[in-house]
Amino acid sequence: MRKWLIGLGLMVSLTVLVGGVMMKRANSFSRSSTLFPFVLPWDDDSPGITNISHWSPKPAGMSGFIRVGKDGHFYEGKNRIRFFGVNLCFGACFPRKEDSEKIAARMAKFGINVVRFHHLDMFSYPDGIRDPQYPDTRHLHKEALDRLDYLIYQLKKNGIYTNLNLLVSRPFNAADGLPREIEELDWKERHIVGFFYQPMIELQKEYAKNLLTHYNPYTRTTYSEEPAIAFVEINNENGLIHSWLGYQVDRLPKVFLKDLQRQWNDWLRKKYRTTTALRKAWGVEEKPLGPEMLANRDFSKGLDGWVLEQHFGAQGVAMTEPVSVGDRGPKSPWSLKITVIKRGQEDWHVQLNQPGLRVEKGIPYTLSFWARSDRPTSVSIGIKQAHEPWQDLGFRTSVKVTEEWQQFSYTFIVSESDTNARLDISGLSQREGSYWFADFSLRTGGIVGLSPEEKLEKGSIEIVLRGQQGQKSLPAQRDWMSFLWEVEDRYWQTLYRYIKKELKARGLVIGTIVGCSSPNLMSRLDAVDTHAYWQHPIFPSRPWDAEDWIVPNRTMVQARGGTLPGIALRRVLGKPHCVTEYNHPAPNTYSSEAFLLLAAYGALQDWDAIYAFSYSHRRDQWDIGKIPNFFDIDQHPTKMVTLVPSAALFRRGDVKPAKNLVCVSLPIEKEKELLLTAYSWNLVHAGHLKVPSEAALVHRVAIATQGRVVPSGSLTPPLSVLKEKIVSDTGELVWDESEPARPVVLINAEKSKAVIGFGGGRTFELGWLTVDGLQSLQDGWVALTVTEMDGADRKPTSSPPIRRFLITATGYAENTNMVWKDPEKSSVGRQWGDPPSLVEGIAARLTFRLPASEATAWALDERGQRKKALPVRVQGQVVSLSIGPDARTLWYELEIR
Repeated sequence: MRKWLIGLGLMVSLTVLVGGVMMKRANSFSRSSTLFPFVLPWDDDSPGITNISHWSPKPAGMSGFIRVGKDGHFYEGKNRIRFFGVNLCFGACFPRKEDSEKIAARMAKFGINVVRFHHLDMFSYPDGIRDPQYPDTRHLHKEALDRLDYLIYQLKKNGIYTNLNLLVSRPFNAADGLPREIEELDWKERHIVGFFYQPMIELQKEYAKNLLTHYNPYTRTTYSEEPAIAFVEINNENGLIHSWLGYQVDRLPKVFLKDLQRQWNDWLRKKYRTTTALRKAWGVEEKPLGPEMLANRDFSKGLDGWVLEQHFGAQGVAMTEPVSVGDRGPKSPWSLKITVIKRGQEDWHVQLNQPGLRVEKGIPYTLSFWARSDRPTSVSIGIKQAHEPWQDLGFRTSVKVTEEWQQFSYTFIVSESDTNARLDISGLSQREGSYWFADFSLRTGGIVGLSPEEKLEKGSIEIVLRGQQGQKSLPAQRDWMSFLWEVEDRYWQTLYRYIKKELKARGLVIGTIVGCSSPNLMSRLDAVDTHAYWQHPIFPSRPWDAEDWIVPNRTMVQARGGTLPGIALRRVLGKPHCVTEYNHPAPNTYSSEAFLLLAAYGALQDWDAIYAFSYSHRRDQWDIGKIPNFFDIDQHPTKMVTLVPSAALFRRGDVKPAKNLVCVSLPIEKEKELLLTAYSWNLVHAGHLKVPSEAALVHRVAIATQGRVVPSGSLTPPLSVLKEKIVSDTGELVWDESEPARPVVLINAEKSKAVIGFGGGRTFELGWLTVDGLQSLQDGWVALTVTEMDGADRKPTSSPPIRRFLITATGYAENTNMVWKDPEKSSVGRQWGDPPSLVEGIAARLTFRLPASEATAWALDERGQRKKALPVRVQGQVVSLSIGPDARTLWYELEIR
């Protein structure tokens, strides 16, 4: 999410960062004795136990177009298919032809069977698909198309499908025939206009036509009629309601807002016909402001009534200062100055709040205050619970503050009543520096109705700006949300019908992610999509500043599901569920967990597609020998090594789907009501319908949207989940927090076993496998997997039969000469280091209780080839193997006869 600008010049050259405080346990395990070079060749498709390309029927599309079955899952011919994919971005979508052949073969080796082509449209060739000869964004470059054609052809040959994204980062401009005001917006904001402004919708149709009707001479089909083009996505991470909730619609130029207002008045005329009827329906009245709710609102008593919170090592100090700004600032004599002297890994680690507030659902409140900072930045203001689970109560906004005093005022309605709510000023620890606040006021009231100038007959009813939402009655707000919902639905359906009916594209069409649009809106397309990132990069000062950034160095096993429940809570019943972007961005030193956890719980949830973001952003720079940047995995050793066991967990289905389904109903009218108190990036999901997030670690979760019935036998809220050990209802997955500071996730499936987390000093019984003796650099943190391989790797005619196992043992990774900025290893700025990448060797003892007459094991090299035999002990029905740093590898092969 929100990761799009990595393709710009300042980020393309970045390599990776690895974070984390290196903690030595009471043993001799040390960094100097365990780090060694480990680079997986960019062009490797060599055979062996690590090559699972035989899992993919070739060519892709040989059984026809991918379809959705009656059970709501993807099918390839008569067989169900799960997609295990990656993204390619910017110039990486247009490699040299000789490179395309190697890239496709290597992807197939690691089990990848779909590639999502992302950010084709931001740049001109060679880093994008647009033709630089033209000032507009409407012309596609012939060489770019030829390179794309050949890569898609090579992917198809290797059994890999394609997902084409239509609108991601295209910078629409005046040369496209749009009003010049379009260029006042950044490229992402320009896309908001396209939801309701017909000329921009036509431009999107034109691009779709030019791309999808393009003839590929290598496959001898157009993209529309090519069965290997499995998916077409309309608009990445965007939505009209999402943008309105994020205050972005409020900031659009007048020429576009005027058009939206015209449509709003047309909508109201159809429903009410006259201003008189409208006023009656809306119950227009002005509610005067009530008494002051805040204690010590002007800081005349210092911090009395206020709380300055500091978390996880972040440090801030607060003091009152006199105000002296004349008529251009606060009227009170005092302000509160907050200085952050040590920023946190999360922006909320320093925050100011006043608890003990009583708020009522459906009541309007008006908040006002003055603020400034020592340099331009943003802070977060909201009303939330002052107690567990610390949820926002329908109001949260981002406030842009500068060196000059500014007054801010918001009217809003809270989503739930609460007797202990708090005014919450957060986001302060994103950078070191100072903030000043003054003249806070929170009072009930503030609704105003139609002004005398607003007449339906004249088309002068103003649109409802997000910042003035609470100044309208609830009936007026409901009408506005219904209007936005219908306009957004019209956009998705217009593009969907155009792609399917006029362009006759046979691939499945996806709109955008649930999170930027709503479950009901997205359920009207062919499949539902989601994105998630664990510890996404934070930019304290400027977006995508290559020097000033933080990637908090935490393992997700310490976060009880982390990102995974949020994905599960957005699944729509009866629709294929996709996760087309996922990663634990570098520098995270625990990132080996990323795709293993996603694959395991994705299989438990019975999802249909998961994609790593991303394989590469880099054009023609494939053999760099080091971790490339926040997101690219193609040269990240631990992430690539874990793809094979992840593919077994998800694509092969080693982890069984959960037995039980938790399902809640979400009709359209209920969805609209919830959207009124939602906020951007977190619109509506099952959590808003009382499904606890931990339920997704135990059972399948889904939302029954309009027209869908909750299946009989489904579980519904309230639900209780065990506290210390959260065990899936299949018994195969355990999120074990019995040692709270050192949790671990265990996978105990028939063919796949894993220990992910702080396993050092503990023994794990996983069916036929026992794991102990774990040691690593990071307090015993490991990502260890044992996967029984099958298919072409089996030798059924062998006597005695051979059982083959792939073992991966991953942990810390960094680049040579990487320069860390802090002990927490959360940033390196531009000092990402040199090749080769360095990794640690994990120590472990593995005991297999399986029938055996003999066994042989090998440490594998970077190509997955046997490089060194290891001692194995066979005693009766027990096979014992020890691995460790001396083997200088991340993966091993074991044969048992």
